[in-house]
Amino acid sequence: MLSFEHGLKKSLRKSKKDTHMFEELIESAAQKEKFRVAANKLLNQCFLLRKREDTKKEYVFVRQNRELFLPFFDLLGYDLKINEDQGVIGIVNQFGTGRLSLGKYESVFLLILRILYVEKRKELGTFTEEVTVLMEEIREKYAMLKIRAKPMLDKGNERHMVSLFRRYNLIRNLDSDVCQPDARIIIYPSILMAVTVEDINEYYTMTEQKLREYSGGNADGDSEEDYDQSAVD
Repeated sequence: MLSFEHGLKKSLRKSKKDTHMFEELIESAAQKEKFRVAANKLLNQCFLLRKREDTKKEYVFVRQNRELFLPFFDLLGYDLKINEDQGVIGIVNQFGTGRLSLGKYESVFLLILRILYVEKRKELGTFTEEVTVLMEEIREKYAMLKIRAKPMLDKGNERHMVSLFRRYNLIRNLDSDVCQPDARIIIYPSILMAVTVEDINEYYTMTEQKLREYSGGNADGDSEEDYDQSAVD
């Protein structure tokens, strides 16, 4: 992962126009620190969310200074995506590299989160940014797949997956013991930005079809170490 200082030096070397903008920013030590913190959070966590207290300030700063961040991330090989309607800012690698490879069951878990997010948003209304689900609901979706090799996820799997996707600001658990059936998990709108699909209905159909591909006998005999093509930037 590129550091802020390394990326900034690269940007300064490559573009005189961008250099002028960054020089204006650097004149203020406070602004430079805000830029450094926001850039590093995006590079390490992929997403900034308007509704999360630990990324709210950085979300606002990037949105207000997008003319500085756009060329900076472009020179690092990333597209900066800003969705003000959903309150999400994310980065996507322009070359398809730097993506997190997910195991088969991690991919299934992520797809279940996406489907639950879409379903809950339809129930609650279009303008809802985040939704809350129960671990029991995730288990029910997984059980519907009837994967013979692993008909149920064990508690270790569940803890690992919640921790993994929380790290990238896709979800947040509200209860410490995520394995309880009534454990609450917030799913953020960044779950949609993790995969580039413009039409939410097409996206919903695609994820359901992907889940069906994992069901039945296709998964029989596969190990947890097998990797799928699904990835998070």
